[in-house]
Amino acid sequence: MEIRWLEDFIVLAQTRHFSRAADAQNVSQPTFSRRIKLLEEEMGTTLINRQTLPLSLTPAGDEFLQLCEQITERVRITRERLQDMAQQQASKISLGAPQSLVSHFLPDWLDQLQLREQVLPYLRATGWLAADYFHGLDRGECDLALCYWPQARVDLGFELDSYQYLVVGEETFIPLCAPGADGEPRHQLPGTRRNPLPFISPHPRAVIATSLMAHLAQVPIQAHLVTMNENIQAANIKALVLQGYGIGWLPQRLAAEEIASGKLVRAGDPRWDLSLHIRLYRPRVPRHDSVSELWHQLEAHFS
Repeated sequence: MEIRWLEDFIVLAQTRHFSRAADAQNVSQPTFSRRIKLLEEEMGTTLINRQTLPLSLTPAGDEFLQLCEQITERVRITRERLQDMAQQQASKISLGAPQSLVSHFLPDWLDQLQLREQVLPYLRATGWLAADYFHGLDRGECDLALCYWPQARVDLGFELDSYQYLVVGEETFIPLCAPGADGEPRHQLPGTRRNPLPFISPHPRAVIATSLMAHLAQVPIQAHLVTMNENIQAANIKALVLQGYGIGWLPQRLAAEEIASGKLVRAGDPRWDLSLHIRLYRPRVPRHDSVSELWHQLEAHFS
């Protein structure tokens, strides 16, 4: 049964006239009469007394009219509620970010800027690599992208002329490993050529991997590492490092609790630390006005 049949019946009950009801519903009288007949067949009873002028409802029709009014009113209220939800959702701004930023940077950042209700993390992006965030912006899959970014100039292999960015924070990646029984690090940079350190590496196409290799090339002492595992998410690297499988560079925010408790210890002094910016990107031509309005607010704040 279609909802328009119920609406047809309500209009017919109000007008008590097939032609006027058909006009009100913007259909021809034969089409309207056929729909009422189909409704009666669906209900298995006669709803309209066609022998009276004006038309009248049968007892079953009177009962059915009350049901129609209740159903159509609930449909109207639900439709309005769904439209309101759609409008509210359209005003939300989706933001893609790595899992470590979603978990250990974004909540406080949004709270400080009072943006928790306006900006929604796009959780499918937590497993993306650097280029994926810009593809996501191009496809309209997310409105903003929050990324770790090298402070020095590093060739990441893709063009960024179509995007604008703001530096909204910083993060330090620290070389960490599990401690031995004596509390000292199991692995200590720089390692040796004969005994390289087991390395739990970020994915080679991740910004962190490219930035780390560029940083290690600038340290006067050569680091000797042998890659044991490559991983997209810092949380997975942390899990393997905690189990003693090797050394890993982890965001200080992500590893703060384990460092404080002694479950992770430094595998090298601060010269091995990697400092990265946290950049917020958007397309130069955003998809909707709310992104532009937010961007102007953020520009004023961070400038």
